Amino acid sequence: MDRTKGIAYCGLACCVCSENASCNGCRSRGCKGTEWCKSFNCCKDKGLNGCWECPDFPCGNEMLDKPRVRAFAKFITEYGEDKLMDALGRNEAAGVKYHYEGELVGDYDKPQTEEEIRQLILHGLS
Repeated sequence: MDRTKGIAYCGLACCVCSENASCNGCRSRGCKGTEWCKSFNCCKDKGLNGCWECPDFPCGNEMLDKPRVRAFAKFITEYGEDKLMDALGRNEAAGVKYHYEGELVGDYDKPQTEEEIRQLILHGLS
């Protein structure tokens, strides 16, 4: 886990992302998609740390249609970014996969509801 990468504006966890080893995280402009990313541009324009701070969350942004993204953002609202990164790091050390090898999905995409994702964040694969 690389805490310096942090959490993306949308709620994705750059800190445990394995897609691009040279990326230093969305909030550090490390992501290649910042030109077209609605969350990045909207949050920058509004001066927000993430979509979870916006009174319009969740809006029509298609990134927020993904249960994992919404669950992570809501988790930050409830517990804060540090607690999310702590939990993701603990879970990663216990074998929870953010991304399966060569894929952009992982264990956090398996649960059917946001509440089940929240429980996975809090308790791992118990």
